[in-house]
Amino acid sequence: MNPTASAGAPAAQAQASPSQTLSRGIRALEIMAEAENPLTIAELADAMGVHRSVAYRILRTLEDHSLLVRDDAGRVQPGPGLAVLARGVSRNLQTAALPELTQLANSLNMTAFIAVWDHQDCVTLVTVEPRHSAATVVQHPGSRHPISSGAPGIAIQSALPEDDWNRLAPGVPYRAEAAEARIRGYAASHDEVIAGVSSLAAPIRVPGGRPAAVAVVYIRSSQDTADVAAALTGSAARIEAQLA
Repeated sequence: MNPTASAGAPAAQAQASPSQTLSRGIRALEIMAEAENPLTIAELADAMGVHRSVAYRILRTLEDHSLLVRDDAGRVQPGPGLAVLARGVSRNLQTAALPELTQLANSLNMTAFIAVWDHQDCVTLVTVEPRHSAATVVQHPGSRHPISSGAPGIAIQSALPEDDWNRLAPGVPYRAEAAEARIRGYAASHDEVIAGVSSLAAPIRVPGGRPAAVAVVYIRSSQDTADVAAALTGSAARIEAQLA
């Protein structure tokens, strides 16, 4: 028996190619999450870049797990199984944040949300819109933008010293505004992610995990910026206390 060959076998298995089928299934879910309307199977196949028969097989598997469903016209849309999976994402953070987001949204009359750090992106985890307003900015869960753009990303950066950020996110610039936000406790941006939209955000330090941010978005507001910032930093502190 060749001990060298035997020792190399586990290493070769560890370097096995990723599953193409699984990758395609995940891509189908990503496409449907971004779609504004249900898609036909042909449209889904075109978006995935595969033959319709391949898209159909993947769809059937995802339907079995209620991750995608078809309406009466046969068009594909996200299924209730995705909501079940989403509840488990940063569960403790969502639980601690929801009461604060509801209070922020209704007292400030702005959409409030939690943003988390995913690779080089800032991703909306959960959002709450004001109860009695028809003119607020919509912020969909799952929406993403570069982590170095916008108040939520800057706030997340501000939770870390620049040296730590450069070690954890090599190649992603540490905004000068993040150093300022680290001092004053919140970040502000305008016209960076969505044209004409402003945002304020405060960092949330998550024990044992990457920092997050609590934020609001708005087009215009009669609220004083300092008052909104104070509300955000207060919410961030209470969320951190719940997570501790």
